[in-house]
Amino acid sequence: MNFRKHWWKILGVLIMLYVLIAGIMIPLKPGILDYSNGIAYTNQSYEIVLTTYNSHFDKANDINAYILLPDDRLLKAKSTKVIHAAKVKASFDIPQEILQSDMERMDCSIVLDNEVDGYMQYPDAVTIKQSESDQGQLKAEFASISDLHNNQDFKFPFRPIIYETVRNTFFHVAIWMSMFLILIISCFHSIRYLLNKDLVHDTKSSALTTTALIFGIAGLLTGSMWARFTWGTWWTNDIKLNMTSIALLIYCSYWILRSSVSDIDTRARLCAVFNLFSFVALFVLVMVIPRLTDSLHPGNGGNPAFGDEDLDNTLRAVFYPAIIGYTIIGLWISQLTVRFYNVKDNFDLLMYNISN
Repeated sequence: MNFRKHWWKILGVLIMLYVLIAGIMIPLKPGILDYSNGIAYTNQSYEIVLTTYNSHFDKANDINAYILLPDDRLLKAKSTKVIHAAKVKASFDIPQEILQSDMERMDCSIVLDNEVDGYMQYPDAVTIKQSESDQGQLKAEFASISDLHNNQDFKFPFRPIIYETVRNTFFHVAIWMSMFLILIISCFHSIRYLLNKDLVHDTKSSALTTTALIFGIAGLLTGSMWARFTWGTWWTNDIKLNMTSIALLIYCSYWILRSSVSDIDTRARLCAVFNLFSFVALFVLVMVIPRLTDSLHPGNGGNPAFGDEDLDNTLRAVFYPAIIGYTIIGLWISQLTVRFYNVKDNFDLLMYNISN
């Protein structure tokens, strides 16, 4: 085997092995799964039971619970009781001055902190409302965000609703990114064919489009699996899902066109033009239209895109190599497909010569 010739294939395999092993083995950061009571009133005591994930409260000593206020102050719990390694009960005194006189309510995050796990946060878990209680003014202790333990372990981010399915980022999202890259290369060969009429470029474009279509179907299936575990259904009436299906159907039409035209030059010319049209349609349907209306997908229709907590450096260390790995594997598959087309054409020519 000529390693100098095939080094990029070996690199692709090694990258994908890294993605599979790291993507499965790296744990999630500790996080808050659920809470018992989300309503607190000023000038009253407030209790909340927090259920966590991947936490180690039974091994920690300095355990504290906080309510994170919009002004970034931390209202410290007067007591924090560990029920077991993944459950904590916290009690707060909510002072009257937290809410201004013209405010009826305030949404706050709940924060748990210890020296083993670092801090974990559940956004907008607690709503503080005005109370008409006339009991004596309650006092409270405040802390600063800088007082929290910042654990920098190499772990994937813990995000509500997504949880362990965040690992699908390396499959669903990375596959789609690779599909776009492969289609761009396919369009390059279509343009090259239109410029010089070399059928080699038509063959390469056809093979790349075939591989990209396979990747698109794989992306749709992995997305459906993700939807089942996060949205509770295999398919939902989401604009991006529907537009993606239409885009893939357009690319399926590309193959109907190839099989419908017998003349080689006419077929190559029509398919090159249709391939360019299909890519523009894909970009508009998948990247533009979903941003103009409501969508459950991040970065579309008012739904915020991935932030630093969603796609942190740990995820990037696996996500970006996944895109590179899938693209290399896709190019390898396309190369094999080109070789298959050449063998098939030579066989067809041989059979034609024999028959005549």
